[in-house]
Amino acid sequence: MTVETVDIVGGGLAGCEAALQLARLGISCRIHEMRPDDPTPAHRGGGLAELVCSNSLKSTDTVTASGLLKAELDRLGCRLLRLARDCAVPAGAALAVDQAIFSNAVERAVIETGKIEIVRERIDVLPDEPDGPWIVASGPLTAPDLQAWIADRTGGRGLHFYDAIAPTVTLASLDTTVLYRAARYGRGEADYLNAAMDRETYEAFHRELVSAEKADVKAFDRLELFDGCMPVEEIAASGPQTLAFGPLRPVGLADPRTGDRPHAVVQLRQENADGTLFGLVGFQT
Repeated sequence: MTVETVDIVGGGLAGCEAALQLARLGISCRIHEMRPDDPTPAHRGGGLAELVCSNSLKSTDTVTASGLLKAELDRLGCRLLRLARDCAVPAGAALAVDQAIFSNAVERAVIETGKIEIVRERIDVLPDEPDGPWIVASGPLTAPDLQAWIADRTGGRGLHFYDAIAPTVTLASLDTTVLYRAARYGRGEADYLNAAMDRETYEAFHRELVSAEKADVKAFDRLELFDGCMPVEEIAASGPQTLAFGPLRPVGLADPRTGDRPHAVVQLRQENADGTLFGLVGFQT
């Protein structure tokens, strides 16, 4: 059977990679993306491949699962990884990107193929008798009607979307006199800003975090949580030292001013090419 056009629902990472691979094979396709006409509670605009959870695509070290996956994707000719490296910002042994530059680069690559049409519309259901193949590549912020359509065909009990977003701060808001640059275990360049905490400071921070007022849960949130992206307040609630052995673990981050290892360390990762924005690592919520 000769495929003339493939329809793809979703203009995120998966949808754009699928479209670019189809175009490489000479197959025309349409990306159906509902933004910006139908915004989501997390996206800021209508750009393709817009990252909202974090600007990090995780480790490039092949001894890690994420690093090994990148190596395999490279061998398979992954297009988005190449574009991500062109848009990379300093992140030690991780691959992190300037989100806006990366989104623009992906959209430009899609347009330049001449074989991919971007259709700005929301897809609520797939046609009963489609003219050709469809790929559903929607993510955690899938429109409710489409999510119900998918659940009806796959079994609602097995369908669950989850996402969390880490906060971003401006460089101007940081007291750089108390921060130091280092990468955990010395892997990669010393690209992260680090805020060291002694035990007393950490315990005070933990008390404030677990007793802080929580924002209202949005309608698109679920009660089920994903262990790989656990909200920081949930980690803190599980025990007074859990954060210190988790995202705030100080191993490999000795303070160069004292030579000592702090009790805990908050790491900040650069988020844009200008170096004016930093994300709090492990503080997704």
